[in-house]
Amino acid sequence: MIEVKNLCKSFGEKAVLDNISAKFLKGQTNLIIGQSGSGKTVLLKSIVGLLDITSGEIWYDTLRFDQLNFKEKKAVRRQIGMLFQGSALFDFATVEQNVMFPLEMFSEMNEAECRERANFCLKRVNILNSNDLFPSEISGGMQKRVAIARAIALNPKYLFCDEPNSGLDPRTSILIDNLIQEITEEYQMTTIINTHDMNSVMEIGSNIIFIYEGQKWWEGNKDEIIHADNKELNDFVFASQMARTLKKYVTK
Repeated sequence: MIEVKNLCKSFGEKAVLDNISAKFLKGQTNLIIGQSGSGKTVLLKSIVGLLDITSGEIWYDTLRFDQLNFKEKKAVRRQIGMLFQGSALFDFATVEQNVMFPLEMFSEMNEAECRERANFCLKRVNILNSNDLFPSEISGGMQKRVAIARAIALNPKYLFCDEPNSGLDPRTSILIDNLIQEITEEYQMTTIINTHDMNSVMEIGSNIIFIYEGQKWWEGNKDEIIHADNKELNDFVFASQMARTLKKYVTK
C-alpha cells in the first residue's frame, strides 16, 4: 500500500497540490483522474519522488518515503515499475533488449538469466516471436505491452502508469487496461494510474480519486462514480465521454 497524508506541493508562491490525503491499495488498480492542469501529474511525480513535496507525508507500506535519504530512496525505487505515457522504449534497441535493460542495470543476473526473465515477461504480455524487432517495427499497442513487460521485469511491488492509453484506439486501450489489471492482481502490486480516459475509469477503476484545482474532490470506485453527487466530477465525466465519442467519429 502507498499512502499520502496532507500532501502539499507549491512551485514558488503557486500552490499546485493542497492538503491531499489518500490510500492506494495493494492488488487494486488505483486511478488518479482530473482535468489537464488539475495537479494529477504533479501528484504522481511527487509520490514517485521525481518532485520534492512542500509538506505532508508519503508512505510506502511502513516506510516514510519523503524522509528517506538518497540511498534509501534508491532502494525503494528498485521496487518500482514505471509505464510512461509514450512507452519510452529505446529506438536503438530490440524488443528483447528493451526488456532486458533494467535487469542488466539493477539486478545481479547474468546475461542468460536476464534473457530468460525478459522472455518470461514478454510471454506474459502476449508478445511472441518479436524479440529481434525494433520499436518502429511494431504497433503502438505492442509497444505498450513491451513497456509493461519492461516495467514488471524486476518484479516490482509498486507500478506507476502515466496515461497508459495515450495515442491508442479504444479497442487497444481496453486490452491494455485489462492487462494492467490482470498483472496487478496476479502479482499483488500497488498500482497507481494517472488517466483522463473514462473508458479506463469504468473498466478498471477499483479505487479512484478525482483531483480538482489541486484538491482531492471525490473518492470512490467505478460503480459509485456515475451516481456521484459532485458537480465538478460530473462535468469532468460528461466532458470526457463527449471527447471520447467525438474522437471515434473523427477517426472513422
